[in-house]
Amino acid sequence: MNEIREMQNGGQTQESHDSYEDFGKEEILELLHKGQYTKLRQAVQELNDADIADYIEDMDEEEIVKIFRILPKDMAASVFSYMDIELQQFVITSLSDKDAGTIIDNMMSDDARELMGEMPANVVKRLIANTSPDTRKAINHLMRYPEDSAGSIMTVEYIDLKENQTVEEAIARIRKLGLDSETINICYVLDNKRTLVGTVALRYLLLSQPEDVIGDIMHRNVVSLHTLMDQEEVARMFRKYEFTAMPVVDNEDRLVGIITMDDVVDIMEEETTEDIEIMAAVMPSDKPYLKTSVFDAYKKRIPWLLLLMISATFTGKIITSFENALSRYVVLTAFIPMLMDTGGNAGGQASAIIIRGLSLDEIKFGDWLKVLWREIRTAVLCGLTLALCNFAKLLLLDRVSVPVAFVVCITLLTAVVVAKIVGSMLPMLAKKIGMDPAVMASPFITTIVDALSLLIYFRVATVMLGLS
Repeated sequence: MNEIREMQNGGQTQESHDSYEDFGKEEILELLHKGQYTKLRQAVQELNDADIADYIEDMDEEEIVKIFRILPKDMAASVFSYMDIELQQFVITSLSDKDAGTIIDNMMSDDARELMGEMPANVVKRLIANTSPDTRKAINHLMRYPEDSAGSIMTVEYIDLKENQTVEEAIARIRKLGLDSETINICYVLDNKRTLVGTVALRYLLLSQPEDVIGDIMHRNVVSLHTLMDQEEVARMFRKYEFTAMPVVDNEDRLVGIITMDDVVDIMEEETTEDIEIMAAVMPSDKPYLKTSVFDAYKKRIPWLLLLMISATFTGKIITSFENALSRYVVLTAFIPMLMDTGGNAGGQASAIIIRGLSLDEIKFGDWLKVLWREIRTAVLCGLTLALCNFAKLLLLDRVSVPVAFVVCITLLTAVVVAKIVGSMLPMLAKKIGMDPAVMASPFITTIVDALSLLIYFRVATVMLGLS
């Protein structure tokens, strides 16, 4: 995926890796403690950068710093990019200004920008001061864009060509800049104003004649991203077109960077994690579970719990308001949990499906009538099945009267239909007004549906059993 990391690994072969297949964390520590730094440096160069990052993750802080001082500069930067942000912050602040600057100089610009975005301003200022002018310019350029936008996650290391260049000249430029580029599979063709006019794949360059002109072989129908495009939309674009890299342009269609698939994988993981947390009524967190303090976990969870608890008080008030009626038909009380749970589950099913469809851009707000009609039909079928099964159970096992059984089953059917409508429409409404649809997920919808199910239950009972 990322050619630069492969190149930084020295184009390691399977055979060279196999010779160190038993070389891991314990062997690294053994050489480190014995002071055999030359042998250690030689050994780790045969390992995969991601594996090294895994090995040192649980080491002591002093050992981690020593290893980073031993690693070759370009390899240290690659290993560094695989580490989680907290460990990156520790390492970069533990090294000397010169060593830290060297690592940042050897990082891809998007990785460096992400690191700087998580660091205190005074530390960022000191680190940037020790980087090269080109690195400083690239980081400052990326930090101008809003967080979670295409501009903030793009990299400025790419291969750009001119229309009037020959294939021979283009290949020479790739050889010159390729090691410092995020990818060389796709090259971007610009005019004299740096406007993106086309793309050309490396394979076409290799298969073309040296004297062929880039403008004659390039692909002119370019799909690009805008610098201010939200990262979720970026991920959707990659999913739609199945590209491994896409160019990012500004308002004047000038090429300012590219986004590669490894960045999109990170986006999808981040967005999915955020949606799962919101759907579970937890405030999103950017820290791994085991590295989140108890107090931080408390702060993330308590707001939603308080909101849901307060909203759930309405359920209690509804039951209280019908207390006298329930005293005449105490048996009705026994079916309250079943009706509430079934309605909540039905609403949760609908919301989960709609939230997924909205996230994948399969559903638009303009489709709300189609969605509503589909969910109503589905709800009627589900509700009838549940009601018929429950009616038989009430008469044969619970031995309740036929009027009570009718009240429970009619309520069940109605509650499922209402729950499906609420569960499908609320996420779409949230999307329309600019909220995250995941907010309208199971806990929130369950609370609403619980109250509605009780209101329906007692209204049906009032009509059919003459309660007042």
